[in-house]
Amino acid sequence: MTSADIQASSGRGDRYVGAPFATRAPVMACNGIAATAHPLATEIALDILKRGGNAIDAAIATNAALGLMEMTACGIGGDLFAIVWDPKTRKLHGYNGSGRSARGRSYDALKSKLGTRSKIPSWGSLAVSVPGAVDGWFALHEKFGSMKMPDLLAPAISYARDGFPLTPYVAFALDRDMRARGEEKDVEEFDNARHTYFVDGATPREGQVFRNPDLARTYETIARDGREAFYSGTIAKTMDAYFRRIGSDLGLDDLATHRGNWVDPVGVNYRGYDVFELPPNGQGVAVLQILQLLQGFDLRAMGPGSADALHVMIEAKRIVYEDLAKFYGDMDFVNVPIKELISDAYARERRVLIAMSAANPSVGPGEPKLVDGDTTYFTIADKSGMMVSLIQSNFRGMGSGLVADGLGFMFNNRGELFSLDSVSPSVYAPGKRPFQTIIPGFVMKDGEPWMSFGLMGGDMQPQGHAQVLVNMIDFGMNVQEAGDFMRFRHYGGTEVTGEQPQGVGFVEIESGIAPCVRAELERRGHRFVKGSDAFGGYQAIQRDAAYKIYRAGSEMRKDGHAAGY
Repeated sequence: MTSADIQASSGRGDRYVGAPFATRAPVMACNGIAATAHPLATEIALDILKRGGNAIDAAIATNAALGLMEMTACGIGGDLFAIVWDPKTRKLHGYNGSGRSARGRSYDALKSKLGTRSKIPSWGSLAVSVPGAVDGWFALHEKFGSMKMPDLLAPAISYARDGFPLTPYVAFALDRDMRARGEEKDVEEFDNARHTYFVDGATPREGQVFRNPDLARTYETIARDGREAFYSGTIAKTMDAYFRRIGSDLGLDDLATHRGNWVDPVGVNYRGYDVFELPPNGQGVAVLQILQLLQGFDLRAMGPGSADALHVMIEAKRIVYEDLAKFYGDMDFVNVPIKELISDAYARERRVLIAMSAANPSVGPGEPKLVDGDTTYFTIADKSGMMVSLIQSNFRGMGSGLVADGLGFMFNNRGELFSLDSVSPSVYAPGKRPFQTIIPGFVMKDGEPWMSFGLMGGDMQPQGHAQVLVNMIDFGMNVQEAGDFMRFRHYGGTEVTGEQPQGVGFVEIESGIAPCVRAELERRGHRFVKGSDAFGGYQAIQRDAAYKIYRAGSEMRKDGHAAGY
């Protein structure tokens, strides 16, 4: 047996308290707390809180830092969604910072550019929609912020100019993503990306100091000249000139007319806990649909990691994602029957599709009866009780592969999720918001905030949200254990972009599953494939009303951590 074999087969040491699979205890604090995907970003959040800033101030500073330090998952070339608990008004506020497609490019023009291809490519300008993150910063700041924007962006500017050591997972993902984009013919221009992310002709390695002086200058311009610098001023004009140079249909008018919007979160009660998500064009309602289906099963009696519990959860996910593909889209363009999709009556109707003996070979979407007509996630809470659940992404890894001249950030590829099927709610149209995978979550209990949380990772997100909530509510795990416990990811059903289901689909599962459980699930018809790094990234803050403290958990699979004071 080689040393690598011994390493792989050896278990970790034993914990003195808590679940044996847990990586660490929850972080606890009284005054303020943050859970992010990068240790330095977590420290920036705490520094802002200690200087008198609130959770929104800390969130903006953190997001700017993550756009630099975790460029493989987020950045100002992408979009932003948030749920905010405001203790002053005692209200949950939702924000949709999703950008739109080019207003001047028609469906027929897009089809002409695609030629014989049946979907929008993952890379290049056809996949780019207007970046909404910076607008989101200023919308959140205008409503809730207390510190000046130059002070909030200063930490990220300093790190961008002076450098920081690259963390292990980001180093791995940066090398993978840059290799993939550099080989794609759809990427019209790649020299700017190489200039931004290469050091001495290659992607930097773990521990190597990385600098992004172009992004430092971009942040300085935003700090000095405000939101308009990005959407109509000097940065916007640089983006517009770049778009014209590479033949993109996006332009200055698309940037200048962009606005995100405040929305009301929607929720369901799951075993006494009110779970809230944002309405479409995102996929958050799928979490609520999954939970509604699970209400009818005694998961606690089945036990965590059991064949019965996993079977029920996989089947619930499969059923709900068929509805997701059929109904979810930009609500400025389509009527999404949210009330009906999350109703008790519809859940009862759909729940009968789950048989304990075998995977249903063909679930398909339902017909609700109409009554009325790769991402980063972090969460921060402050001493006043304000809690922010924020998710921000370029979509697939780093994004499109395109970096405008001298700006230091990559544009998103969110437009890849438009469908070319004319009857799909996600069909492409000019000035339309694409389907969004990024979803922040929030839970209330007895009228009080209980947890702000998220689990990023494309289509992993709704099924990941549901798994974490089941771990805590049904199985009694703490906020760290709930994220550490093994996850499954199902894929291969109907997609919003039009791809048809591949039978019962495929299940990836982590190594913690017992061999006998896997064998039983295979006997019931589930098809397993080798797991990858596609199980998402989790962060959460739980409010302990009894002790008046915060508890936080952070993703052990990646580089970040939680901390408080």
